[in-house]
Amino acid sequence: MPTAEIIAIGTELLLGETADTNTRFIARVLRGLGIDLFRTQTIGDNAGRIVETVRQALGRSNIVITTGGLGPTVDDPTRQAIADFAGVDLEFHPELWEQISARIALYGRTPTENQKRQAYIPQGATIIENPVGTAPAFIVEVPPPSPLPALPQAGGGNKVVIALPGVPREMETLLTDAVVPYLQKHFDLHTVLKIRTLHVSGLGEGLIDDHIGDLETLANPTVGLTAHSGVVDIRITAKAETEIEAGRMIAAVEKDILTRLGDNILGADDDTLESISLRALARHGWTLACLEVNLDGALLVRFERSGNPVYRGGKSQQILTEALSNGTESIRKQYLASAALGVAYSQEGEKQDIAIILITPSGKIERHLTYGGHPGNARRWAVNMALDGLRRSAQEIA
Repeated sequence: MPTAEIIAIGTELLLGETADTNTRFIARVLRGLGIDLFRTQTIGDNAGRIVETVRQALGRSNIVITTGGLGPTVDDPTRQAIADFAGVDLEFHPELWEQISARIALYGRTPTENQKRQAYIPQGATIIENPVGTAPAFIVEVPPPSPLPALPQAGGGNKVVIALPGVPREMETLLTDAVVPYLQKHFDLHTVLKIRTLHVSGLGEGLIDDHIGDLETLANPTVGLTAHSGVVDIRITAKAETEIEAGRMIAAVEKDILTRLGDNILGADDDTLESISLRALARHGWTLACLEVNLDGALLVRFERSGNPVYRGGKSQQILTEALSNGTESIRKQYLASAALGVAYSQEGEKQDIAIILITPSGKIERHLTYGGHPGNARRWAVNMALDGLRRSAQEIA
């Protein structure tokens, strides 16, 4: 199975001026191909550092994908750096210059001399034409006919360096349309990687690990945990020759986890606390209104984004003007809803309190919780705890 590393190139990334969304996109594409991603890095626009970083990455992995540094300016050094690494010269391609000039003309502009730099590609490289931008990409195979530095082997088959533009939409297009077919052919990829993510609410990461820690040592499928504020994701990843076989492998592990964790599992993949909760209310024929206090819209936004007509509306206020129970009942009546959820967050010194009230045709449920984490995460945690209570209550009612 081939292995890969990603190198995001751009001083603006190191300075925090631009967010790197390319690495995440590439990682997901590699995951779908069954390629193991070993490492990701971010480096600045420095040719010497690019050469050394590529050299080290190829010493560990079969595939190195770079993004950025293919523009027309002096501080776009990736082309030259990879040519230096490969021990070859940059070669001018008139056909690429024609394409670049034609695209620039679409903007009503005349190409400048410095933009001709983008038509220079390392000798012997495979060119990837860019139909949506001015920066062509390229692939250098290791070892190609040209002299290259000796590299320690990490897996079978020729290694490759793939240089992609940093503009996200351009990168995504070239990766999907050109690089993926190339990788499938070059490495004879047939393995399918399938992922199933279970969402758990009401249990902390440590307690979940205590229940399923033995499953986290599996080699295939693998099981991993990712904690959020009030919700923990359990990721099951399987590699197989076919999607059906991968699905069977995941199903066996998922069944085991369901047996161990029961109704603490709220759903899977695209399920959310709010979508599950509203569907549970819908089964009872109920509608919902909500009141939030000092949550900065966090609860209302979750319900509004769901688009479920079960949610009638709600109110957000910064301070509690009356008893939470009375305010929640008033909101229920105002929106002519059969149920209402009220959540209030307060902080006094280091003490953080959350009050939750749920009013339904079956009665009233009140909870008072304390939160010991960072205040910046408190509101999300409060909302998730409230939604988990709503989910459980709706599902328990016969």
